Amino acid sequence: MRRQAMGMATALLLAGTAVAAAQAPETKAAAVHPELWPTAKSPVAITDAATEARIDALIKKMTVDQKVGQLIQADISTITPKDLETYPLGSILAGGNSGPNGNERSSAADWAKLVGEFRAVSLRPQANGVAIPIIFGVDAVHGHNNIPGATLFPHNIGLGAARDPELIQRIGAVTAAEIAGSGIEWTFAPTLAVPQDLRWGRTYEGYASDPKLVADYAEAMVIGLQGPLETGKSVGASHVAATAKHFLADGGTFEGKDQGDARIDEKELIAKHATGYPAAVDAGALTVMASFSSWQGIKHHGNKGLLTDALKQKMGFAGFVVGDWNGHGQVAGCSVTDCAQSINAGLDMFMAPDSWKGLYETTLEQAKDGTIPAARLNDAVRRILRVKYKLGLFPQGHVDRSVVKAVGTPDHLAVAREAVAKSLVLLKNNANVLPIKPGAHVLVTGPAADSMAIQSGGWTISWQGTDVVRSDFPNGQTIWEAIDKAVRDAGGAATLSADAAFTDKPDVAIVVFGEAPYAEFQGDVATLDYQPVEATDLATLKKLKAAGIPVVALFLSGRPMFTNPEINASDAFVAGWLPGSQGVGVADVLVAGKDGKTPRVFTGTLPFAWPSDARSPIEKPQFAVGYGLKYGESTMLPQLSEELGVDIAAVLNVENFFSGGRARSPWVLSITDAGGKRPVESGPIASPGGMIAARSVDVRAQEDGKSFTWTGPATLELTGPYADLSRQLNNSFALRVDWRIDAADNASVRLSLGGKPFDIASAVKGATPGHVSTIKVPLRCFADAGADLRQVDNAVTIHADKGFAATLLKANVEAVGENLPCPPAAN
Repeated sequence: MRRQAMGMATALLLAGTAVAAAQAPETKAAAVHPELWPTAKSPVAITDAATEARIDALIKKMTVDQKVGQLIQADISTITPKDLETYPLGSILAGGNSGPNGNERSSAADWAKLVGEFRAVSLRPQANGVAIPIIFGVDAVHGHNNIPGATLFPHNIGLGAARDPELIQRIGAVTAAEIAGSGIEWTFAPTLAVPQDLRWGRTYEGYASDPKLVADYAEAMVIGLQGPLETGKSVGASHVAATAKHFLADGGTFEGKDQGDARIDEKELIAKHATGYPAAVDAGALTVMASFSSWQGIKHHGNKGLLTDALKQKMGFAGFVVGDWNGHGQVAGCSVTDCAQSINAGLDMFMAPDSWKGLYETTLEQAKDGTIPAARLNDAVRRILRVKYKLGLFPQGHVDRSVVKAVGTPDHLAVAREAVAKSLVLLKNNANVLPIKPGAHVLVTGPAADSMAIQSGGWTISWQGTDVVRSDFPNGQTIWEAIDKAVRDAGGAATLSADAAFTDKPDVAIVVFGEAPYAEFQGDVATLDYQPVEATDLATLKKLKAAGIPVVALFLSGRPMFTNPEINASDAFVAGWLPGSQGVGVADVLVAGKDGKTPRVFTGTLPFAWPSDARSPIEKPQFAVGYGLKYGESTMLPQLSEELGVDIAAVLNVENFFSGGRARSPWVLSITDAGGKRPVESGPIASPGGMIAARSVDVRAQEDGKSFTWTGPATLELTGPYADLSRQLNNSFALRVDWRIDAADNASVRLSLGGKPFDIASAVKGATPGHVSTIKVPLRCFADAGADLRQVDNAVTIHADKGFAATLLKANVEAVGENLPCPPAAN
């Protein structure tokens, strides 16, 4: 549904927004120039005069407690239905690692039961006769990925390769029906990021680098999820509320770091990153999610210019803006339990998964004392109630989604199968190795060949998707299973070999490999050079090719990566992205039937440029956006350069975490307490709860140290993408920390690597205050305690309590020529 003429109801709701904006205190941020922003408008059908009259009457009856409750969303892992009897919260969510009763593998019926329990309590009238139903949200980002047996689609990057908006709308409709079939009415999708640096771990959540394609998909997915909005009618039983996210420029963060800063001017911000939002608003998106990230150093959760002036006023967005996971706690001057700044900037609903109780109490005080103006409070409540009415959550126009029984149905699986086939991109097909001929003897190998986890990626069952097993999707197929059946159906034979060994020489080999599952933050990488899950990937390709066997490489990844060595070692190379549960879609394109024809052919083209070396951003692509071979094209790809273009050892920087007064890329320094987590950069900063403060100081050179002072239990940590320290483990390396102990006061101090802590209080007490000292802990100590040194993302953690102060000068891993003892283990 495209933009419609403004009617009476829309005029009313936009006027209300203008009043609230005028009365909200300004948040200091980079200047926004509304005249530069695109014009859009939520469709008239998002509300009507009768609904607005009901909202008026309801707001007049509501207590301040009830109004504030509407602004807060809690996660099921920290709240029970009974809690709603005391705290009248407006929303509940289930985060990536949350499931009913702590079970991530709960059925659709279990989900519906839990949602019903929360909703039943919320519908009990309070003393003033007011009862407001909760709205329940979930991350269903490539199908209803929270439920075993659901229909799992390729991640967005694969859908971008398909370049098919009509398919996207059908995917949205299927996803909505399966969400509704579990009793839920709101999904945090679609992601409208336009990733600029493929090192970003959420690249696969973006459809493409082309803002126009993102805009086309935004419209299609919103309509697919919600259905076309109709005036005076609730969203249908098999549809749910969409969320356009993450507003804004989550894909424009500097150096590809998650939750980072978009250091670009306003024109680039609009041209590259805002294009999808007018399309989503015009299509009727009921919600928008604010991004964790920043623009020119200002966190979006506190940027009035973007949330109110650009989104609500210039783009005419009439739904509500929800925050991301405790994202308000990152706003300057805020903590996760205290952030009037976000509401005043234009956030309507806090996502406060585990901080909801304290946040409710402080927000209530701020609403009562005027810190949050009444007009702004009422505007936020109005927007939330408007969406709830449109979804049919109130008795008036009630929609019963429990009647929808549509999880993993054959017609849904057929759409996913089609999407997988359309997402594949053929980068090389020398000598027309593909498709696999009828009657062929096929060897299938590689770590991803029979792995539902690798082919599904993150946001599958759990947040990072690392614990997915084959049985989670009984109506799916691994790539091996699908190829095996297709080959046999065509009169051939297929063999799965973990080590690529064979007795009878095969006619062709298919090697399936790629990135291990990951989601936000943990997916950030320092270089675009493909770092294999198993070091045997390239060796396997070369071994098979040396044996005179035609080799097909199927590469599964959440982004294009530098794979020239693997491409050179293959006769055919296919970018398979993260296809999801329907491996049969891969076989449909790769394997010909008895008639010599494949059920589907290659139609996918690259949604992002493919790198010619390991550098990022990509300046000279190996394959440009839009590249993709078709069957019958006789293009012969010559030998490609295997020059990396960077010093990989230096870029990966697995041994040097902190020096020169700052964290060394790709490592990130943060401070954390019970109030939340904050990154530490050059300026002085305190943790959200005020338990630890950091500032730059001079020790041996200008600002070569970072001083930390504890006033309560808190942690400093150096984290980053997974690093492999297993080689250093085998060569007598130790974690070394150079610091100056500034105060001890008998405080307990724990040092961790890989999440395994040791008590170093005695070493701290033995150091001379005010003088630089060194502590070394052998890596074997952490390994013996259970740390997986093959995958270290938490390199250094120092936890202490009130009374401790130290200045950090250096933290690294280095070889030691002595047999050092392990400190006492800590809890």
